[in-house]
Amino acid sequence: MMHVPPGLRDLVHRFLPDRSANFAVMTALSMPVVLALMAVAVDEGSLYTERRATQSITDLAAIAAGSNLTNANQAVLNTLNDNGLTGATVVQSGTGTPTPGNPLVSVVRGRYTPTSAVGQRFQANAQPYNAVSVSVRKVGTMYFGGAFMSPPIISNNAIASVTPQAAFSVGSRLASVDTSKSPLLNAVLGGLLGTNVALNAMDYNSLLSADVNVLSFLDQLAIKLNLTGVSYSDVLASKVTIGQILSALAGVQGLDSRSQLALQTLAAGATNVIKIPLNALVDLGNVGRLGLGQRPAGLTVDAGLFNMVSAAAGLANGNKQIDLGAAVNIPGVLKISILLAVGEPPQSSPWFRVGQKGDVVRTAQTRLKLVVEVIPASSQLTPGVDIKKDEQGKPGVINLPVNVELAYAEATLSDISCSTGLPASRVVTIAARPGIADLKIAQTTGTSFADFTQPQSFTPAPVLNVVIDLLLLHLNLVTVNAYADIDIGNTSTTNLTFNNSDISAKTAKTVKTTNYTNSATTSLLSNLQLSAAVLGIKLDLITDLLLNTIRPALIPVLQKITTPLDNTIAWLLSSLGIGLGEADVRVTGATCGQSVLVQ
Repeated sequence: MMHVPPGLRDLVHRFLPDRSANFAVMTALSMPVVLALMAVAVDEGSLYTERRATQSITDLAAIAAGSNLTNANQAVLNTLNDNGLTGATVVQSGTGTPTPGNPLVSVVRGRYTPTSAVGQRFQANAQPYNAVSVSVRKVGTMYFGGAFMSPPIISNNAIASVTPQAAFSVGSRLASVDTSKSPLLNAVLGGLLGTNVALNAMDYNSLLSADVNVLSFLDQLAIKLNLTGVSYSDVLASKVTIGQILSALAGVQGLDSRSQLALQTLAAGATNVIKIPLNALVDLGNVGRLGLGQRPAGLTVDAGLFNMVSAAAGLANGNKQIDLGAAVNIPGVLKISILLAVGEPPQSSPWFRVGQKGDVVRTAQTRLKLVVEVIPASSQLTPGVDIKKDEQGKPGVINLPVNVELAYAEATLSDISCSTGLPASRVVTIAARPGIADLKIAQTTGTSFADFTQPQSFTPAPVLNVVIDLLLLHLNLVTVNAYADIDIGNTSTTNLTFNNSDISAKTAKTVKTTNYTNSATTSLLSNLQLSAAVLGIKLDLITDLLLNTIRPALIPVLQKITTPLDNTIAWLLSSLGIGLGEADVRVTGATCGQSVLVQ
C-alpha cells in the first residue's frame, strides 16, 4: 500500500468539499461549445440574410427579363451586376456547379397561364413567350463554419410574366373618295345594308378619316342593349343588328358632325335584321375583362370608322349577292352587269383585334362576277371576219365575262418588343399575306355564286359571234369561245414592322404579291385561249384561224377597257377593305405591358 503524506491528505480533504470557483471551471470547459454554437448561429443568420438578399435580386432579374423577353439573358446579367452579384454565368437549367465568386444563372422563357392549375401555370419553352423563369445558384458565405464544413449552395427562383398587346386590323384600302365613285360605294354599302344609300364624297371622306375608340363604341352599344355592370367581353358575346351598330357608332363622343350625321342616316335606313355576333367583328383579348367605362393602361384601342362600318355590313349581308351594274359607267362599254357576294370571315378571326403574339385577323372571302358588253369601233375585226349583228340588226358586241374569287387576306401578330422597356421603343411586327385571288374569263354554271361552301364551276364563255368570208371559206355563224385563268397571291407571308411613330400615327402599311403584272385584266388577256364552234360543233380549222387572225385583232379591242375595268374591280374590293394581291395592315395601339412577379 502506497503511503500518502499527511499534508496531501489534508489538502484533498479540504478540496473535495470546497465548491467555490465551480462556475469558472464550468465556463472554461463549455466555452468551446458555446463559441461553436455562436459561430453556427452567426453563419446561419448570415446565410438566411444572404438567401433573402439573393431572392430579392433574383426577383428583380426576373422582372427585368420579363420586360425584355427578346434579350432576357442579358437583362438578367445586367440586373445581377447592378445589384452587386457579379461574375455570374448563364447555364442551362440544372447544369454546372457554382464556385465562390461565380454564381450560375438559368433563364428559361415560356408561357404563363394564370387560369391553369397551380404548378402548371408556367410551361417552359411554350410559345408564344409571355413569361420567364430565372434561377440563381451561388456559394453561400460562411464566416466561421467554413473551417470545418463546406459552404452550402444558395438556390433562388423567380417567375415574372408580362402581357404585351397590340390593337391591329387588316384591310383599310380606301384613302379618299372622289365624286365619281360615290354612286359605286353607295351601291356596295346599300346592298350590304339592305337599303338605298345616298352619301356624297364628303360624307365618305369624313368616315374614312375618322378613327373610333372601340371601347367607347361598346359603351354606347351596352346602353342600347340595356347591359349594366358587365365586362366588355359580355357585350361582345351579344348579337346585334347592323342598325344598332351604326347607331352606337354615331353616339361615340369625339366624331365630327358630318360623320355622326352620315352614321345616323345609315342607321335609320338599315333594314337588314340579321343579328351579327359581335365577337366576329372585334376581339379585345385580355382587355375584354375590363368593366364598362374602364380603360387599359398605356393601350389605345382605336379602329378605322369606315372599315368598321364596312366590316359590320359585310357580316350583316348573310352571303347574299348584290347587283351593282347600274352604278358603273365605263366608256366604250354598252352595258356592264356586276354581282358581288361577301362571305363570312373564318371562325375565331375577327377583322379588328387586341391580341398577343400569334393572334390573327382576316378579311372575308369575296366573289365578283362581271359581264361587260364591249362596243367595237368597227364591225370588222379583220378583213374577211365581221362581228355578226344581233337579231334586230344592231351592231354586234363583244361579251367579256370576268370572274374574281378572292380568298381572305390575313395578318398575324409576330412580335411585340420594347428594347428599353419604355413606350418610345415599342416595335410591333406583323406577318401579312394578301388574299389569294383567282381571276377567270369564263362562264359559270350552277347556282353556287353566293354559297361559299361550294366551289364554282367554269367553262369557256361565248364572247362573240362572227361571220367569216375568206377565200373559199364562207361561214355565217361562228361562235368564238374564250377562257383565261390567272392566280394572284403569295403563299408566304411578309413581315411589316411598326415602330412607335407608325403606331402613334396609325400608319397603314401594305404588303403586295409579287407574281402578277400591274393590270389584272391585261394579264388575263395575255392568257386568253380561243376556240370556235359552228352550230355547237368545235372545228379545229376555225380554231387555228382564230389564233392566227382573229386573236390579234380582238385583243386590242379589249385592251381599251382594261384600265377602267381594273379600276372598277379595285374600287369594288377596296370599298370592302380588301384588294387584289394586296393587304393593308394598321397597328393603332401597342403596349409591352408591365412585367410582374407571378411566382
